[in-house]
Amino acid sequence: MSSLAAPATLPGSSSPAPASTSASADRSRSVFPWLLLAPFLLLVLVFTIVPLFGATVLSTQQTFGPGTSRFVGLSNFRGVLSDPLFWTAFKNTFVFTLGSVCVQLPLALCFAMLLNQPGIRGKTFFRLILFSPVLVGVVYVAMIFFVLFQKRTGLINQLLAGILPSWDVGFAWLDQYIMLALILATLWQYMGFNMVYFLAALQNVPKELNEAAKMDGANWWKRFRHVTLPAITPVGSFVVLLSIIGSFQVFELPFLLLQGSTGVDNKGLTIVGYLYQTGFQSGDLGYASAIGWTIAIVLAVCAGLQRLLSAGSEVSRGGKVARGGGAK
Repeated sequence: MSSLAAPATLPGSSSPAPASTSASADRSRSVFPWLLLAPFLLLVLVFTIVPLFGATVLSTQQTFGPGTSRFVGLSNFRGVLSDPLFWTAFKNTFVFTLGSVCVQLPLALCFAMLLNQPGIRGKTFFRLILFSPVLVGVVYVAMIFFVLFQKRTGLINQLLAGILPSWDVGFAWLDQYIMLALILATLWQYMGFNMVYFLAALQNVPKELNEAAKMDGANWWKRFRHVTLPAITPVGSFVVLLSIIGSFQVFELPFLLLQGSTGVDNKGLTIVGYLYQTGFQSGDLGYASAIGWTIAIVLAVCAGLQRLLSAGSEVSRGGKVARGGGAK
C-alpha cells in the first residue's frame, strides 16, 4: 500500500544558500551607491573635467580664428607674464581686491555685531535693508552708480557743488577714480551678504564664555579679542577667501560703468577684462586660456595661504587652551 506522505526532512538537513547569491548581493550593494552618484559624476565630467582638459590643451596653442591653431607650448604663459598690460590689469585687480576686503569685511563685521546685540528693536527690518542689495542685478548696480558719478548731472558732483561753490561739476569721477567707484559699488551690493555670514558665526559663540570673561572684569575689546574673534575665525577666513575670489573675477561692473572701455590709461582694466579683450575681441583663445590658468594659479595660491594661516591659528588656539588647562 503506497503512502502519500511527503518524505520527512531531518533537522539541519536544509541546504544553505548558494555562495553565488551572496556574492551577487555584495556586488549589488557595492554598485548601487555608484549608480546613485552617476548623474552627478557625469555632470562633473562634462562640465568640469572635460572643459579643464580642453582649456589646458588650448593654453598651449596659438589660435588665429575658428579652426586655425598651432602648438606653441608654454609661449603663451611667457607672453602673459611679460606683457605690461597684464601687470596693469593685475595691479588694478589687486587694488580693487584689497579695497574690497579691507573696507567691506570690517564694516560687515561691525554691522553684524551691532545687530547681534540684545535689546535692539527692528533687527529683522535692518537685516532685510542691509541684505536686499544682494538681490539687485549687477546691471542695475552699474546704472545706479553711473548716475551717481556722472559728469555734470551726477548726484555726487551736484552735491559737492552745493557744498563747495568752487567744485567743478564736470569732474570725471569714472575717469580718474574708477577703482573707488567699483569699491563703493561692491561695498553697497555685497556688504550685507557678508554680514549674514558674520551674524551666523556670532550667534554660535558660546554665551557662557562671554559671561565668564565679563565676570572676570574683561572689557568689550578683550572679550572680542580673546573670545569672539577666535570663535568666528573659521567663518572669517572663509569670507575673506570668498571675497578674494569674487574680486579677482570682477568684470561686468567695470565693463558697464565704463561702457565697454577700460578707462583713462587702462585704470579700469581688470584681469578678466584683459582675458575678454584677448580672447573675444582679438580672437586669440589660446592666449586667453593661458590668462585664465594664470588667474586660477593665483587664486589657488591664495586659497593655500588661507588654509595655512587658518591651520596655524587653530594650532595656536589649541596650544593656549592646553596651557590654560595645565595651569588649572
